[in-house]
Amino acid sequence: MTYLITKTLISAVIITAVSEISKRSSLFGAILASLPLVSFLGMIWLYIDTNSVEKVAELSYSIFWMVIPSLSLFIVLPLLLKKYNFYISLTIATTIMVSFYFLMVKVLNYFGVNI
Repeated sequence: MTYLITKTLISAVIITAVSEISKRSSLFGAILASLPLVSFLGMIWLYIDTNSVEKVAELSYSIFWMVIPSLSLFIVLPLLLKKYNFYISLTIATTIMVSFYFLMVKVLNYFGVNI
């Protein structure tokens, strides 16, 4: 239980840090947010939990392919914010991003890439 609490606290601290740093500097907040910290921590927790480099390698490979559709959020959201309020823009951008995830999985399956 202590391990689970530790993982949760470390993850929460990083998210809070991004939010607080972004209030002062969007550049430094963006740099911190753009680091693959969630992936990095996920791989660490996975390795500690399973002691399997194979599982970490599989996760890393899958993350690579899933980063591509996630970028749609950062392209679409600023455009939508010019026309709609934050919540509507975020909802539409998230829907588009999720659609791109499904599309990416279908395209990868079509080309025989197993993730």
